Amino acid sequence: MRAIIFAVVMACLGLPALADTVAEIVTSHAGQIARPSRQTIGPVIAEIAASGDPMAPRMLEAWGNKALGQRKADKAFFILSRDAGGFALTDLAGNPAGTAASEDITELKPNGGVRGLIASALVRFTLSDPDPAKRADALASIAQDPRADSLEPLRAAIPTETDPALKAQKQRLERLLTLRFDPDTAARVAAMQSFGADTGLDLRAALSPLVATTQVAATAPPEGRNIAREMKVGRDLTPTEAYDLLVAQGEAPARITRDAQEQALAAHIENGRVAGIPVAQLAVQSARDRAYKALAAAGAVPAAATDADVTAAIAAHRFFDVYTEADPVITSAAAKALGKISMSVGAMQVADLALDGLSLASIYFLAAIGLAITFGVMGVINMAHGEFITMGAYTGFVVQQIVPDYTASLIVAFPLAFVITFGAGVALERLVIRHLYKRPLETLLATFGISIALQQLFKNIFGTQARPLTSPDWLGGALSFNDVVQISYIRIAIFVLALLFLTFFLYLMKRTRLGLEVRAVTQNPTMAASMGINPDRINMLTFGLGSGIAGIAGVAIGLFAKVTSELGTDYIVQSFMTVVVGGVGNIWGALAGATMIGGLQKAIEWLNPSNTLAAQTYMILFIILFIQFRPRGIIALKGRAAGD
Repeated sequence: MRAIIFAVVMACLGLPALADTVAEIVTSHAGQIARPSRQTIGPVIAEIAASGDPMAPRMLEAWGNKALGQRKADKAFFILSRDAGGFALTDLAGNPAGTAASEDITELKPNGGVRGLIASALVRFTLSDPDPAKRADALASIAQDPRADSLEPLRAAIPTETDPALKAQKQRLERLLTLRFDPDTAARVAAMQSFGADTGLDLRAALSPLVATTQVAATAPPEGRNIAREMKVGRDLTPTEAYDLLVAQGEAPARITRDAQEQALAAHIENGRVAGIPVAQLAVQSARDRAYKALAAAGAVPAAATDADVTAAIAAHRFFDVYTEADPVITSAAAKALGKISMSVGAMQVADLALDGLSLASIYFLAAIGLAITFGVMGVINMAHGEFITMGAYTGFVVQQIVPDYTASLIVAFPLAFVITFGAGVALERLVIRHLYKRPLETLLATFGISIALQQLFKNIFGTQARPLTSPDWLGGALSFNDVVQISYIRIAIFVLALLFLTFFLYLMKRTRLGLEVRAVTQNPTMAASMGINPDRINMLTFGLGSGIAGIAGVAIGLFAKVTSELGTDYIVQSFMTVVVGGVGNIWGALAGATMIGGLQKAIEWLNPSNTLAAQTYMILFIILFIQFRPRGIIALKGRAAGD
């Protein structure tokens, strides 16, 4: 059956069916096969592959897998398989040939270069192998090492492909090879145009070599070369680069430094002269140059260029960027295609940047929403807000130690984190905050001290190393739109969580009695008290609510950030900036502030990717300037939090 398939494949590939057998080819090239070299073995491998012998793929596969051997007694070649006594032998006609002891066989172990040639030759067979996995491996091999000789076998394998996915891969790969290697210019251009708005990495990798250039120096434009542009010394090339190019092409000797020249001259002083020039005259550079040239002409020193020679050589030559692709029609079409791709990729990068900014804004919104509630309603600068975020993250970690199922652990962790941090917030308000109302400096200092104390408590309980908070498998990976635009599922989940909190907060504030009372206290606490509302109770519940939301945010943030005692400090500054920039006490302001800060930070990081600290500094400076022009934030709120 394998022989029939092989014969059909060979007929489809247009290869000869009645060439020499593998055994005959191997016998005639025994010395080369026994001691192969990548530089010389290629034609032998190609001859075996094109022989039409059904044993060709088996022999090549055995050779590549180091399972081909030569019997020492008669130098005959066999396919080897291990057995108890040494090797079981199969001759190159596919027939069993007995056994042999290990010491009677020389195992052929081709090096990596030869195995690469063998693998390339086997591709033509595996492209039509009955096993889909082998056909897929063959396509991957061609894609990794595209070669002109793979084009025709690939084309021949397309009509017989039965797997729709593999057929689509073959067709795409065939077009990629066509635009690079087909001898027909029209076919290459048509292949480029067939991709349309495609921006795949494989397409860019195939087009890029077509517009690659090399630098050439010549006295006139080189004939028969596809010139990209003429370069000007001083504008496109420095004089040093220009002369180095001349040296690399062998059109000028290497330059000599002044120190090396002086050392060479000093080594050839005879009777107070160097090459007939008195030493006293060598104080002048021109005299030193004449002396060195005379020594070089006599063979006493290597030929080298002086400064004057360098200047003269550069002036006598012109410098060109020349395409490695000889056909100007192809380079023009490739440059046009890459230009379109570049524009599309640029638009996609903007979209990807926008997604990153939106994702970061969701994180900042989650971290800041609790602070927006407490700061907006109560006017309390809570420096321990970050530690409530950390407390929520550690709650998630502890739950995962008890509930091993990650999905179930999250279902438990979110409400539990809210309950724990809500209680901690109420305790903080009752024990500390309530005694410091209308004393913002004392409140700041007190909560800052509590922040430090909580960090130390976390270190004492959980240690200083990062604790993992593992996300479920369904949150792993990323949603990929193409090679450029993608976003992780965790970020999407956090974005959805932020929307849920926004909806919950709007419902709480607009549709519940607690929300009505909170809004009344926010606008005018004295009037609210006269209407029977207890501002003290509202402050306690509001502070607890803000702390509880911070705990839930901590669980979400812990899914992608390292959970340590300092986790909250990474978000406290951004949380305050979000609240202040957006507008104190306004949920829409917090949303606007988070969007502005998240987008701004990602944009600055994109412009300055090598220095994240500098990017954060620029962002803070921008925010300081923004507050100078709009001190009450994007969406200002009238009421106690706004200073009315």
